[in-house]
Amino acid sequence: RINPKEAIDRQKLSSRLGLLSRLNQFSGTGPAINDLEHFQGLATDMLMSPAVRKAFDLDLEPDSVHSKFGKHICGQSMLLARRLIEARVPIVTVACSAGDLNGSKGDHWDTHADNFNRLKNTMLPAFDRPAAALLDDLSERGMLDDTLVVFLTEFGRTPKINGSAGRDHYPSCYSIALAGAGIRGGQVYGKSDRSGSEPAEDACGPADLHATIFEAFGIHHKTTITDRLGRPLPISDGKPLPLT
Repeated sequence: RINPKEAIDRQKLSSRLGLLSRLNQFSGTGPAINDLEHFQGLATDMLMSPAVRKAFDLDLEPDSVHSKFGKHICGQSMLLARRLIEARVPIVTVACSAGDLNGSKGDHWDTHADNFNRLKNTMLPAFDRPAAALLDDLSERGMLDDTLVVFLTEFGRTPKINGSAGRDHYPSCYSIALAGAGIRGGQVYGKSDRSGSEPAEDACGPADLHATIFEAFGIHHKTTITDRLGRPLPISDGKPLPLT
């Protein structure tokens, strides 16, 4: 939940914010100070907004929904993602990565050792269930067609197994998954070679993913933005993948 402490009521919080504003006047001015005050204001709005507090309150969901997603950090994070999407938050990130994925200390995807047992017994079950629940929930609520869901990582794992039965970092070949926003389900784009070392067909990269995401958002991938020096900067130098 996002709630002020019970000992701090709305009047006391407003008083403290007023004091903070007066103290900030002694900090000088400039872009850094302005940015700080901007983000302090955003944080304050979150604390004071009933709509925001409601979106973050997972207790409003029935126990059956909690069980559907899984009563662990990954599952509850994906349930929260669905609630934030319902509240019209435009971009939501769920980090089911390093750390406490499913309630067991130290579980993470960096499987340099014991890769296969960790994935089969710990990591994938904790991820598979809430990922499916998220897509099901979005579809049942009529939200999937307007929501792009991307499951991705920053790199893959080595095709060769190391001496600790693990797989190390490997950037040359890996997979991601997309759903919703007009993406045709059940398709596989691209193909690796036999060992999973290199792309064999329809190779693509991060820039192509960026372009695909922009197009799914209704933003042309050739769009440019102008920086503070007046220079036009392209938002992507990739090509959208033919997935729709």
